[in-house]
Amino acid sequence: MKIVRIIARLNVGGPARHVTWLTEALGGDGFETVLVAGTVPEGENDMGYFAEARGVCPVYVKEMSRELSFRDAVSFWKVLAILRRERPDIVHTHTAKAGTVGRVAGLVYRLLSGRRVMLVHTYHGHVFHSYYGRAVTGFFLAVERLLARFATDRIVVISEQQRQEISGGFKVGLPSQFEVIGLGADLSEFEAYEESRRRFREEVGAGGDTFVVGFVGRITEIKNLPMLVGTADLLRRTGRAGNLLFAIVGDGAMRAGVEAEASRLGVRDMFVFVGHRAAPAQCYPGFDAVVLTSLNEGTPLSLIEAMAAGKPVISTAVGGVVDLVGPEVGRGDGFRTHERGLTVDSGDLDGLAAGIARLASDGPLRESVAKAARAFVKAGYSKERLVADIKRLYLELCGPRP
Repeated sequence: MKIVRIIARLNVGGPARHVTWLTEALGGDGFETVLVAGTVPEGENDMGYFAEARGVCPVYVKEMSRELSFRDAVSFWKVLAILRRERPDIVHTHTAKAGTVGRVAGLVYRLLSGRRVMLVHTYHGHVFHSYYGRAVTGFFLAVERLLARFATDRIVVISEQQRQEISGGFKVGLPSQFEVIGLGADLSEFEAYEESRRRFREEVGAGGDTFVVGFVGRITEIKNLPMLVGTADLLRRTGRAGNLLFAIVGDGAMRAGVEAEASRLGVRDMFVFVGHRAAPAQCYPGFDAVVLTSLNEGTPLSLIEAMAAGKPVISTAVGGVVDLVGPEVGRGDGFRTHERGLTVDSGDLDGLAAGIARLASDGPLRESVAKAARAFVKAGYSKERLVADIKRLYLELCGPRP
């Protein structure tokens, strides 16, 4: 079975790892996969090294990137040429730009060739709120509805919450088109612990009694790190900062602005900006808790990795986060306690401050949610399970190959 997998760019984040693992795994045992990727724009870190280290050699379409431009027409023709050359059974797209270019090219190829080519799209997140203004968002939503109707055989979402949001809330596609396939992670990366913890805490200057709250991800608008800076300011002003240290692992266009805001509020000494790491798994042991302040998410890989490392998490209740942390079991002063973590409303600095202070002071709570989260992730979020689910989907769509 031949698969052409298309992603807009291999920038730092979960989608790049996701498509690399699938391409690597579906390279034998009756499958053949070609990975097509666009270019990573200036200001974003490129994860091409991650693919190369696993023997995955993408076919690059340099005109395809995140932003809309006239070069998208060139991207379409180049992707169509790749499909005519590779003659796939399945075209599987990931992320919004690749989903548009790839599905339109796949539909045209299907019409021109007369072959039964199945078109699949995975939503790792979506741009239907918190990214653009009303007019632009409405345009993208209209495009996604048209693509779902005319150029998609199956829509893959990475959580039940995301399915409800995209299908039920935004009315994209038919309910029968949707398949929930959760993310996977390389859980073996989180076995080494003590030595990694010591090295990381020495690097960020954390003493034995320092409570390190980690953030792992791109420093972009959608991650809303100013909320975390404001929370640090609130904790200090209310006398609850104690021995807290925030370690920011990642980079991005907003980094300078976030650092400037921390300096303006007088909390720069509470933050260590570690920068981009090729192997972020080695940082998690050094954290005592992990935080996420996003405005919009699919299912955040950073929280899955934190759970795999046995760290309690606190996050804004957006997208698939609520599926990860599980049912609510209690409430605090502005935050909610779940079986596997804590959540707050997006933008609620008071709730986030109270939740972080609670985690820092309540060892039994940290241990309880972290233990439940680790067991949950190990049972359902391995990359092996991800590969098995995708294989099952492909065989369901196309049947076994001779």
